[in-house]
Amino acid sequence: MEMERIVEFPHTYMDRPPRKRARLGWDIAEVPKAQVGLFCGQEVENISSFAPSEHPPSSLFKGVARNGSPPWRDDDKDGHYMFELGDNLTSRYKIHGKMGEGTFGQVLECWDRERKEMVAIKIVRGIKKYREAAMVEIEVLQQLGKHDKGSNRCVQIRNWFDYRNHICIVFEKLGPSLYDFLRKNSYRSFPIDLVREIGWQLLECVAFMHDLHMIHTDLKPENILLVSPEYLKIPDYKSTTRSPSSFFKRVPKSSAIKVIDFGSTTYEREDQTYIVSTRHYRAPEVILGLGWSYPCDIWSVGCILVELCTGEALFQTHENLEHLAMMERVLGPIPQQMLKRVDRHAEKYVRRGRLDWPEGAASRESIKAVMKLPRLQNIIMQHVDHSAGDLIHLLQGLLRYDPFERLTARDALRHSFFTRDQLRR
Repeated sequence: MEMERIVEFPHTYMDRPPRKRARLGWDIAEVPKAQVGLFCGQEVENISSFAPSEHPPSSLFKGVARNGSPPWRDDDKDGHYMFELGDNLTSRYKIHGKMGEGTFGQVLECWDRERKEMVAIKIVRGIKKYREAAMVEIEVLQQLGKHDKGSNRCVQIRNWFDYRNHICIVFEKLGPSLYDFLRKNSYRSFPIDLVREIGWQLLECVAFMHDLHMIHTDLKPENILLVSPEYLKIPDYKSTTRSPSSFFKRVPKSSAIKVIDFGSTTYEREDQTYIVSTRHYRAPEVILGLGWSYPCDIWSVGCILVELCTGEALFQTHENLEHLAMMERVLGPIPQQMLKRVDRHAEKYVRRGRLDWPEGAASRESIKAVMKLPRLQNIIMQHVDHSAGDLIHLLQGLLRYDPFERLTARDALRHSFFTRDQLRR
């Protein structure tokens, strides 16, 4: 059957519905960070397109001097920069649209007059702690750019400047995040060959960062962007619904990705025990207060690969004890030597040398949420037709409880899941 070629990913970032078990505020580490992808769409003659027009419609900028500064406007009550479409952001950039908003501030799509291209500009809230966090992110981005030879899968910083008390970071403009692609695809899984190619690139990025003694600490599908918004429609033989639209699913035309959001990135040092990572991708050593390092990124990669294979987050929970119980349900018992070393905040999750479950469960619903989870190998076998054995073995290495026994990114790249098949790179 001939595949329909679609040159666009219809998308409005701000209409994101919650997952089946929505993420809550306390599931995300309390560090200022970007929560949105660097992309947006525009409607043109009933066809949504991510491709920027070289010359934005003059009507959009009516009444604005070509290179003039917009009138001074006070920030809103939360410190967000106030703007109007068509405003200049310095004489170089003109605001074309809003791409998203998060804890850190906003991301705007802007026309770069000097480079003659659309860019994504992250405008950080004009509050001291967010400005300081932005300067740390800039330093990380510059270090990554300095060592990047062109294939390390990290988003590229174009420029940065301080404008009216707002740190502004200029990025290349990319496609949708993996999470948004899944969401727009009704949470249907990616083909295994695509999972392999994305996994390879993600591990390349992690290995690159770890070689530079950097830990990302917030890897998740929202922070992994497809370079291109283009996709194909292919038959979905596994569809279980009767809706005609469900007979086809979207597949990215290109597997190329870039990792974003380095606002939580930290350099390796001893005794790092504060909470990091978004809940669903948080490693057990972080929850148990055992200290964390490079392996916390590896755990997140394992969770992401499972999600790409199934379409849904592996651990959909908001409670620490329930989260740990889900881990045991999927991966087997947590080693006793880890449970014996938990910090004082995590002691309540352990009783008589084992996890206090289900006795300590918050509700019957929590117990049901845990009990419905199958073992890891069964999860993969339900969704993967070939290469399942290699993938299961890889995931078992990425999701080992003991961080000292977990695969490194370099080790994972040598795994048979990647080396047995020729990658399209």
